[in-house]
Amino acid sequence: MNAWETLKERAGPGRPGRGGRGGAEARYRVAGAALLAAMVAAQVETGLRHEDLRLVSLVVVLLAASAIAYAAAAHTLPKALAAFAGAAAVGYAAEWIGTRSGVPFGAYHYTGVLWPSPGGVPLIVALAWGGMGLAAQAVARRVAPRGRTARACVGALALTAWDLFLDPQMLRLGLWRWEDTGPYRGVPFSNFVGWFLVSLLVMVLIDRVAGGPSPGSTGLVAVYTVMAVMETIGFAAVFRPPDLLVAAAGGIAMGTFALLAWRYRWRR
Repeated sequence: MNAWETLKERAGPGRPGRGGRGGAEARYRVAGAALLAAMVAAQVETGLRHEDLRLVSLVVVLLAASAIAYAAAAHTLPKALAAFAGAAAVGYAAEWIGTRSGVPFGAYHYTGVLWPSPGGVPLIVALAWGGMGLAAQAVARRVAPRGRTARACVGALALTAWDLFLDPQMLRLGLWRWEDTGPYRGVPFSNFVGWFLVSLLVMVLIDRVAGGPSPGSTGLVAVYTVMAVMETIGFAAVFRPPDLLVAAAGGIAMGTFALLAWRYRWRR
């Protein structure tokens, strides 16, 4: 037996070395945490300099990168990238169809402020679908660990809950406009129905690609939770003028899913 075989025997099958899967997981988690911290800093800056729309894109890029890093720690990097790419593609396709037909969200259009926008849909929007799709699916893995149908529905609801913040905020910034306004800060109810349906597809795709029986990544649950907290604070106290209705609606909706996900961890 040579020296390398001796080391492997001593390490055992469940104790990977520093260069193995265990070491990679740790590095991905550190990267995810650093990117999440940078996202929070960018969100704070966005609240102070809301006229600088480049910060909005920066927040989404950091969100996506943090989500991919945490997903890589939980599922391996190839699976994380494939799941993210698939979710982003589904989101982009839904937006591309939606801006042309009004299905499934309702009639709306982007104003051209965000770029690049191939086909009239900003790429940053696709990144947002991918990043928060991974986070919502991790929440669903915690809340509904058994049964893919239940997990897909919970994840779709968790992702749709984010839009209670997202749509009012982006309308404030003039990033898109609805042809027919609705009762929720100008957003029609059809939008949330569309979000749920598209989110179902995103959840099913991520579940198929990532697979495995493991519970949802703590890091991805943290991404979801941080987004809920920062958006609630933003609408309640930072944005001008504040909007307590949106802060309450989004905070309660996202907060409920976040608390349920953390409750699973606390009970373990």
